[in-house]
Amino acid sequence: MTALNVLLEAVTNLSPWAYGLAAIGASMSAIGAGIGIGTIGRSAMEAIARQPEASGDIRSNMIVAAALIEGASLFAIVTCLLVVFMK
Repeated sequence: MTALNVLLEAVTNLSPWAYGLAAIGASMSAIGAGIGIGTIGRSAMEAIARQPEASGDIRSNMIVAAALIEGASLFAIVTCLLVVFMK
């Protein structure tokens, strides 16, 4: 049995509460990613203000960290939306 079959079997037997909780989980993931990326941006701007000569390194590290947060959040949102729409 593949992982997709297990997921589809689990989704078909969900209670009505699961759909609402999946939507809440997707929204919480998006809010958390926004807060995390905002914190990274704020910290990077403070670091660049303190050491302008290191702005290139700080900027590249900021972009990598923001991409990792966004990827994890996107995975969580897709998982929650699969629960909602795979009926």
